[in-house]
Amino acid sequence: MLGLAAKSGNVASGEFSTEQSVKKGKSYLVMVATDASDNTKKNFSDMTEFYEVPFYIYGDKESLGHAIGKEFRASVSINDENFAKAVEKKLKHGQN
Repeated sequence: MLGLAAKSGNVASGEFSTEQSVKKGKSYLVMVATDASDNTKKNFSDMTEFYEVPFYIYGDKESLGHAIGKEFRASVSINDENFAKAVEKKLKHGQN
């Protein structure tokens, strides 16, 4: 699902781009890798809470990057509401 979102141009990746998407109100879901620094996790957790964007810690940097056809990525923002809902549904289903 992340790959489809990326191919359609609805993903921002990397800390700077993810942060910009959230602050500009473009982000519908943020994912941060489990092996990202504690500071990065806290930063995005606080930011997404403030901007009311769903936030998940999922996968590692390599798998997040691979899912969107890139190298290592500590953070990913999904900037399409429908893709975000689909990914969130899979994340919630996988966590149960």
